[in-house]
Parts: sequence; C-alpha cells; structure tokens
Amino acid sequence: MSGLRRAHLSEQVVTVVLLTAIYFIAGKLGLRLAFHHASASPVWPATGIALVAVLSLGVRVVPAIFVGAFLVNVTTVGTIATSLGVAAGNTLEAVAGAYLVQRWAGGRRPFARVRTAVAFAGLAAGLSTTISATIGVVSLALGGYAPWPDFGPIWTTWWLGNATGDLVVGSTVLLWTNQRRLKWSGARIVEAAGLLAGVVLAGQVVFGAFSPIAARNYPLEFLCIPVLLWAAFRFGAREAATAVLLLSAMAIRGTLAGFGPFVRDTANESLMLLQAFNAVAAVVSLIVASVVAERRRVEGWLRELSVRDPLTGLANYRRLVSVLEQEIERSGRTQRLFALVFLDMDDLKLINDAHGHMVGSRALCRLAEVLRRTCRALDTVARYGGDEFAVVLPETSENAAWEMARRVIARLAADEETPPLTVSLGVAVYPRDGDTAEALLGRADQALYEMKARRSPRVTA
Repeated sequence: MSGLRRAHLSEQVVTVVLLTAIYFIAGKLGLRLAFHHASASPVWPATGIALVAVLSLGVRVVPAIFVGAFLVNVTTVGTIATSLGVAAGNTLEAVAGAYLVQRWAGGRRPFARVRTAVAFAGLAAGLSTTISATIGVVSLALGGYAPWPDFGPIWTTWWLGNATGDLVVGSTVLLWTNQRRLKWSGARIVEAAGLLAGVVLAGQVVFGAFSPIAARNYPLEFLCIPVLLWAAFRFGAREAATAVLLLSAMAIRGTLAGFGPFVRDTANESLMLLQAFNAVAAVVSLIVASVVAERRRVEGWLRELSVRDPLTGLANYRRLVSVLEQEIERSGRTQRLFALVFLDMDDLKLINDAHGHMVGSRALCRLAEVLRRTCRALDTVARYGGDEFAVVLPETSENAAWEMARRVIARLAADEETPPLTVSLGVAVYPRDGDTAEALLGRADQALYEMKARRSPRVTA
C-alpha cells in the first residue's frame, strides 16, 4: 500500500472515530433530558450532527453514526437487538435526510434561497426524522422496553427532539462549516457584540433565574423574536441560526429550573412545548434570512445590470461615462493625460443578413473577448451601443493607444473563426481633444468616421 493511500486510510479512520465520539457524547447529553422514556428525549442534537456529517463527508461516515447510535442506546436501556434497531433508524434517518436535502433542498447551501430553506425544514427536519422515531419506538416496543399504549407520546417526543436537532443544531453546524471566516468591519463587530448582548438579555429576561418575569412564568416568549429578526436581517442565516442555538440553550436550562413561559407539571411536557417554540423560531429566522439573502442578490444583480452590457459582459454606456468623468477629475489633479479609443465593427449588418443574428451576436462577443485579452486590468472596456465599443486607457499617450489598437487588429486577423472581423477606430486624448466626457466621445467618434470615410478599416503601421 502506498504512503498516500495509507495516509488517506488513516484520515478516514480518524474521521470515523472522532465522529463516533462526538455522536456518542451528544447522544448521552440528550438522553440526560429523557424524562418520559429513557431512550426518547425532546432534546437530541445528535440528529443535526449526523445530517451535516453525511452532507459534508458523504456515506463513508455512515459507520460512525451507526456505531455511535448503538453505543448510546446499548448503554442506556434495552438489548443488543433493540439497540441495533435504534441505531439502524438513526443511521437511515441521516442518510435519507442528506439525500433529500441534496436532491431538493440545495445540498450544503439550503439557506441561500427561500424555496430550499423551506424544503430543508420540511424534508430534513419534518420528514426524514420520522424514520428514526418510527423504527426506534417499534424496536423498543417489540423488545418489551416501551409499552404499546405509550407509542404515540414516545414517538412524538422522539420525533420532536430529532426535528429540533436538525433545525437548531444541524443548521448552525452546516452554516458555520460552509462559511468559517468572519469578514466583518469594526462597525459590524460592534453590532455583533450588541446582538450577542441582546440575545443574552432576551434569554435571561424570559428564562433567567434572576428575572421576575421568568419567575412568574409570564407568556412573554415573543420578546425573543426581535433579536432573532435582527440577526436575520442584519447578518444572515449563519448568525440567525447561532442566535437561535444560544437562545435555545438558555431556554432549556431556565425551563428545567422552573423559569419561563413553558414550565408545566412535568419536565417532558415543559421541554416539548419549549422545543416546539425553538423549532418555529429556527424556521422563521432561517426563512427570513433566506429572503434577505435573495433580495440582496437580486439588488446586486440589478446594480450589475445597470452598469454591465448583458450580451458581452462589458461595461455599458452608463459605466463608460462614469469612468470618463472619474478619469477627467483624476487627470485634472495629477496633470496626466489619458486616451479614449472608439471602435466600430465593420459590416455587422452584412454579417447578420448573411449568417443570421445569432452569428452577429457571437461576432460582438468575439470582439469583446479580444478587447478583454488586449487591454490592461486598469483599462475600462465598454460596449457603447450596437456595434460600437470604447476603451478608456488611463495614463496613456496617443501613440500607446494606437499600439493597443494595432494589437486588437492583429488578434482579430489571427482569429480563425468565421466570418472574419475587422474594425474601424478613432482615438481621443485628454485634455487635447476635450475636457468633458461628451467632447472626448464626440472627437473619438469623429476620428472613427474619418477612418471609415477613407475606406481604410484596417490599421497599418
């Protein structure tokens, strides 16, 4: 076995062992809150961990989930047979959830769109979690470790714990594994600190041991909503999910201590009501964050469209004029000239008539690509309109501008794609040929048509 394969195998073994340990610890922590039945907890973070593991690492981690689930259950209650059944249900749940999310909920990025965020909640948290609850409770009932009359309450507790694990824990882990780095400015860090303080304050007021509101169990859980909306609107799905997770941890601790609006006669009933609230809070926060993310993408696309030609991808007329005005202002300060090259594709109408408009559009894109490859990164290449293009060349003399034009002509001549393309050109230089964008464009256009009038479309040295 080669060294590379041994290293890969060792990495897989370490991954499986580590995930098994994480699942086991998460499962044991969850079962500490199993009050109605020793194997059914309304708080089950292991489901979210298993879902993210299969989504991120693939089916190679399935043995880790199975072994972890088996160890959790065989050391709790039941026999080896019932523990194998429960482990099989937990494993199938993770695989099915990952498949459903990958197929219909955006894969590893389900919260980029509203549709996929809703699909994640419905398919991963709502549907796939029924597999584990059903197989697990049936296994325990067949083994004599769960009375059949209690099937419904045990199943509901099991399912709600798993569903909330996907929504609260799974979403947070998935979002942080997708985007680990924080690209925050100083102002954003201050706002994030304020958000964290708001989450802690809301959690303590509603669920805290020292809060007079929490001690009286007033139904004021809605006080948590503003900080969750703050996270969703101002930050995004990752921060919103994290806020829900932190708030859930404080709420669980406070509810078990007898504080907050969800305290009832039994601990299991209290946690069931709380987890229902946490699940709804997670769904609403993630969907709102997805709506905001979609809107920001659309706004960015519209801003880009306002300055970008949709056919060629070059800057459009609006962007061209803006760049010209900026260069005029900058050159006025630095006293350095710049050049404007105006280009017109020859005989585009004949190309359209002879070959069709698709070929004509392709010809425009071919010229645009030549201009991109010829110009510098600091130059601005724009489609002026129709078959006309313009290039703004900062700190460039007239001779250098014509040299760039000759390279464009040479590359068009070397292009073997048909039909062959030629262009006419005109050059204007600031400040010699004008001190406004309109004057420079007019002079370059005039020079271009002077070339056309001489019937010399090709540039010669």
